[in-house]
Amino acid sequence: MRPTDHTELTEATAGDGAHPTSPAGDGRTSTEVGAASASESFGDGADHNPSGLWSGDTGTLGERTRRVLLELLKGPYVSGVQSPQLWAALVADEGLVRSRLHDLFLDLVIDRVDEFAFTRKIVTDEIDAPAAVRSERLTFLDTAMLLVLRQLLLAAPGEKRVIVDRDEVYERLAIYRTGDESTFQRNLNGAWSRMSNRLRVLHKAGEDRFEISPMVKFLIDEDRVRELIDVYERIAAGETDAGDDLGDGVADTGTDADDGAGAEDEAVTESGSDSDTKIDAEEDDA
Repeated sequence: MRPTDHTELTEATAGDGAHPTSPAGDGRTSTEVGAASASESFGDGADHNPSGLWSGDTGTLGERTRRVLLELLKGPYVSGVQSPQLWAALVADEGLVRSRLHDLFLDLVIDRVDEFAFTRKIVTDEIDAPAAVRSERLTFLDTAMLLVLRQLLLAAPGEKRVIVDRDEVYERLAIYRTGDESTFQRNLNGAWSRMSNRLRVLHKAGEDRFEISPMVKFLIDEDRVRELIDVYERIAAGETDAGDDLGDGVADTGTDADDGAGAEDEAVTESGSDSDTKIDAEEDDA
């Protein structure tokens, strides 16, 4: 057969509206086979998602950006020093991350100097934004320890790292001791553990030496700090009892557990980090 005969036959077949049949001989046309293959590749009619990380994934963010968004929601913060890859993803996709958080009534706060970021509830007069974070209960001693750590941090302006001894902090809190020494020591250890493991404002830097995170500055705002210091000074002087004048407020920390630690004195902190402190004071185990 001449080459032209083959060409004419192909054109005639197409002109008749016929389609080549499936090589498998199952009666399907090649067009139908192609459509079935596409359906198997992309799902039942679903468009292919180039950002998908698994079958059926409809997300549009890259993996690292998703991870940094998740860490921000888990709290208490994302640190560039501790998690450089997550920090890089946050800086690169800050606009996208901020947009996703706004969908949840949360704002993104970034400290570019000390390289950490956290979330807090949107505060606006335009709408009544729902609470988007959960809270953790802190003891009277927890709150006092936060204030001490904050004072130590601010007392070293310009220092890249502020390192403290555990004993130094404990000594500053000794004025609040009530009851027997063993109970007070147990309460101190519990507060220290919460600073290190839950609030993550202390990082080990040697034997019984710890670095104070700059994040501690954002847990309680300046006005509330002054109120608390005044109250704690009066408690230390024996002019009032713990719990009489600590009032209400909220200090956001990004944690979500409720740890009474046997305490009657509690400071309620919301996750994220806003600076209104909610403190309902009672007594520790002592």
